Amino acid sequence: MNEKYIPLYRKYRPQKLDEVVGQEHIKKALANAIEMNKISHAYLFTGPRGTGKTSTARIFAKSLNCVNGPTVNPCGECENCRDITNSVPMDVIEIDAASNRKVEDAQNILEKVMYAPVNSRFKIYIIDEVHMLSTTAFNALLKTLEEPPKNVIFILATTEVHKVLDTIKSRCQRFDFRRITTSDIVKHLRYISDCEKINITDDALATIAKNSAGGMRDSIALLDQLSVLGTKDSITTDDINALLGRISFDVLHQLSECILSSNHAGAVEILEKIYNSGNEPVQILQNLLDYFKNLLVVKNCNSDISIEITQLNELQTGDLKKQSENIETHQIISLCDKCASYIKDLKSTNNPRLWLEIAIIDLANLVENTKLDALQARLSALEGGGIRPVESAVHQRIEPPKPSYVPQKVEHPAPAEPAIAEEHPVHHAEPEHPKAPEVTHDTSDFSPMPTSKAAAGDDILALWGNLLANIPSAPTRALLKQWAKPVKLSQDDVVITVKNEIYLTQFVSGSKKAVLQKAVDELFGQQNTKITVRLPQPGDEIPQGNVNIPKPKPAPAPQVRESENDEPKTVKEVDEAVDGSEQADDLESSEDTDQATDAPKQRFEDMHSDTVNMVMDLFDGKVIE
Repeated sequence: MNEKYIPLYRKYRPQKLDEVVGQEHIKKALANAIEMNKISHAYLFTGPRGTGKTSTARIFAKSLNCVNGPTVNPCGECENCRDITNSVPMDVIEIDAASNRKVEDAQNILEKVMYAPVNSRFKIYIIDEVHMLSTTAFNALLKTLEEPPKNVIFILATTEVHKVLDTIKSRCQRFDFRRITTSDIVKHLRYISDCEKINITDDALATIAKNSAGGMRDSIALLDQLSVLGTKDSITTDDINALLGRISFDVLHQLSECILSSNHAGAVEILEKIYNSGNEPVQILQNLLDYFKNLLVVKNCNSDISIEITQLNELQTGDLKKQSENIETHQIISLCDKCASYIKDLKSTNNPRLWLEIAIIDLANLVENTKLDALQARLSALEGGGIRPVESAVHQRIEPPKPSYVPQKVEHPAPAEPAIAEEHPVHHAEPEHPKAPEVTHDTSDFSPMPTSKAAAGDDILALWGNLLANIPSAPTRALLKQWAKPVKLSQDDVVITVKNEIYLTQFVSGSKKAVLQKAVDELFGQQNTKITVRLPQPGDEIPQGNVNIPKPKPAPAPQVRESENDEPKTVKEVDEAVDGSEQADDLESSEDTDQATDAPKQRFEDMHSDTVNMVMDLFDGKVIE
């Protein structure tokens, strides 16, 4: 009871290069440098925490300053070895750069560098977390690092080497420490457990090693924490999960079963038990994410590799293998992606429990939603004219649409509205019952924006002419005639391509959308006809030929102002006035061409104020729609 307890990570710190776990490439390089007497003046040790950087630096210093050295196997009995082991050496100075990062601290080091070693072969400076030094402190050390005094060696250690100046790194021999493998950590933990008589199972040691993320110090510290539990019964994985706030495999398996079967009530019920056991919301989703990751590995790898990667036993991997047979790989990836997204949300919300419950319910719906997601992606590819994706097992086959209605061919359409023309068809001397063009139905899967096969060219051009005749605005009618082409015209679907993106926007979401909708509805005598306006796509069958536009119905002539102050007040009134004048011009041109030449200009000037007319005359301008 009188002896002070020494933590296991300090008690079992390696004292020789051979005792360093892992890092075989670094041990071999340093041993050869000692044996060949090729000792550099500066070294840079970099790597994750707990991988042996500082311990290796101390062992290297001990090997150089041992009375029997330089040697790969220091005696550990001489004064220099004992001082380094007890962290009280005279000539091996350890500096924490996090608390000595100022330029004054660097200058203090430089002042002492000039002195010779007291009772050792080398004066060695071990600067831990060197990336914490300020830029000015780095610059102060530059010259000394490049050409230090005789018998002075610098060993710099850092976990963030990217923050070290390149001028510093170029003056050092760099050694990168790697994460220690899980198997090496388990072997070393078993050795310590046997020496300390800690009663712990191999599965528990594997869980410790997996939780340490490749750091030996974290693993030994956790084993030290668990050692007090193994006085009577063996320490198991459940004990570790309880200590770390982790959820057992069996509970996660039950929760995942409810999620994969879309059992929302069961998932929320299990979640309530887990939460009431004291587990944090973020930790719950983190454990669930790790479970789905293991499920993904087991589904896509053989059993030997699965056991090695997941660190689960054969019984647990067997359960995962059976569970993975009822779910697709892309669905597991979607579950992992959702878990990761909700973990970020939980870390920033003030009500984590609320979002935890939402996350579990959303995950329970996701297996069904991924089927819809895949279908939507498939339809998007078809809409964009891309390559059709291969159907998977979860894709539902959609029945092809009903065949489109194809009106009969009309050679000389009447000027009346198309809906009225259908009720009172015009009889011609030629065949009394003209045969409707033959229609072939495409049995391929439905696509919202098809590269449609048009009906016979004459029929679709006749319908297109009737549609243009229903457009009341002459500029809009001319725009459609010049820039737009019909791909499909039927009661069920209307597909029109527009070559110019600016004009396309006007017909998709702009002011001309309602005008086109009204004209199409009048053409087929119905309401809310489905209209698709898009850019041309490869494979579109555009009918060739001339479009005959029936003469539109005469519009009432614009009212003549009684006084000069009676001017149009709004843009809509101006447009209506212009459209009315243009239609009136068409009528007058058929009766008297000479009079129609000067009339539009006079009426156009009358519709605007004197200021507008003055500006137009001054700059020789004109108003366009």
